[in-house]
Amino acid sequence: MRVFQYLSQWKSKAKDGIQQSILITKFLCLLHVTNNYICSPVMVYGPSMLPTLNLTGDVLLAEHLSPLLDKVGPGDIVLVRSPDNPRKTVTKRIVGMEGDTVTFLADPSRSDRYITLKVPKGHVWIQGDNIYASKDSRQLGPIPCGLILGKVLCRVWPPEGFGSL
Repeated sequence: MRVFQYLSQWKSKAKDGIQQSILITKFLCLLHVTNNYICSPVMVYGPSMLPTLNLTGDVLLAEHLSPLLDKVGPGDIVLVRSPDNPRKTVTKRIVGMEGDTVTFLADPSRSDRYITLKVPKGHVWIQGDNIYASKDSRQLGPIPCGLILGKVLCRVWPPEGFGSL
């Protein structure tokens, strides 16, 4: 008789444990889907987007649906998988879309020579706001739209810079 009571007690505890595990699993799945496919916080730093973004780092909120729906355009700040190093994500501004003609300084620190070219189909032209310290389409060429990971919505940190960009 005691054995049955003992097993009954463990059965209810096991059932509670399984229910809690299922709840935690659902939460983690929701977190994963939200972070990878809807929106996520991103820490960015470096000189390429000065003065828009801080050299020491900003936390931005980026959404991941716009690139999938082709809702990015000139002036948008985007997260892009680096064509040089696929493990790295860079933050740049879209300057031109496919079919646009872009004119840019070839090497702003050494000459005043301008180059004009047309952005090919399925590509965008990206540049950092700090043309003197940015590795962007001027060196890498047009970037395939498939490398765009997200569109920046706003800055969330530091508090004094909170808001849209």
